[in-house]
Amino acid sequence: MNIGLVVAAHGRHLVVESPDRQRRLCHLRGKKSEAVVGDRARWAATGDEGVVEALEPRRNLLYRQDEWRSKAFAANLDRILMLVCGEPMFSESQLTRALVAAAQAGIEVAIGLNKVDLPQAELARQRLAPYRKMGVEVLELALKTRPDEAVALLAPWLAGRTTLVLGPSGAGKSTLINRMVPAADAQVGEISMALGTGRHTTTSTRWYWLGETAEAGALIDSPGFQAFGLHHVPPEDLAARMPDLAPYLGQCRFYNCTHRHEPGCALRAALERGEIDSSRWRIYGEIYDELSAPKY
Repeated sequence: MNIGLVVAAHGRHLVVESPDRQRRLCHLRGKKSEAVVGDRARWAATGDEGVVEALEPRRNLLYRQDEWRSKAFAANLDRILMLVCGEPMFSESQLTRALVAAAQAGIEVAIGLNKVDLPQAELARQRLAPYRKMGVEVLELALKTRPDEAVALLAPWLAGRTTLVLGPSGAGKSTLINRMVPAADAQVGEISMALGTGRHTTTSTRWYWLGETAEAGALIDSPGFQAFGLHHVPPEDLAARMPDLAPYLGQCRFYNCTHRHEPGCALRAALERGEIDSSRWRIYGEIYDELSAPKY
């Protein structure tokens, strides 16, 4: 039995890479299991293709949310780079959901603030101030106008790690991938041919090596979704996944305080003292209510 790395997935069809970086189209055995990019898979050859018999245990797993349900999309990550910018201005709600999903999975996150050469960058910096204050690293980039500087900043941060790059449309994610992986377009074409899906894989999660050896690190690009799946996060755990709210937990009058309406809430008292940012508090309420809503 061989063990390989899942570098692309489309339905039950996978591209699995062996340690010598040879790639093979494989099919997943069994209807209940689901493989995602970053999985380690046990597979057996069947002619020119292969069958994945089982998956190795995962260190972590991230979910995305579509209209109907949460769905796993990437596994065994070391870091997440959330790319945002001021033009178009990023959504704090989307950023917070990314950070909560990462915290739930135990994955380190940094924010990449791109387009710092444009006028709206200063407003974006102000909006990111609460995140810097809570200890989230912010990397400032100008991927189009100062690419060498951006690559020099990113390369040591990415080295030796598997990093998922996320961000809304227009943030510069494709530019980042192409700066860090000059052969990215060729790799996309190779995967498209292997899966027989043509251009459809431009909306699929993909794995890119940053160098000839694993020590150089790898990027995972997942462009095809708008929201994180948080429905696996119990609503009572949400505040603990937000670093600016977590320090006040355990200080409320009631042990099972939801921090929404109960008297004697330590978090709401901190909000009134100006110790919790009002936009972060609004987003907490929005997500808490969403997670608490009846599931039909």
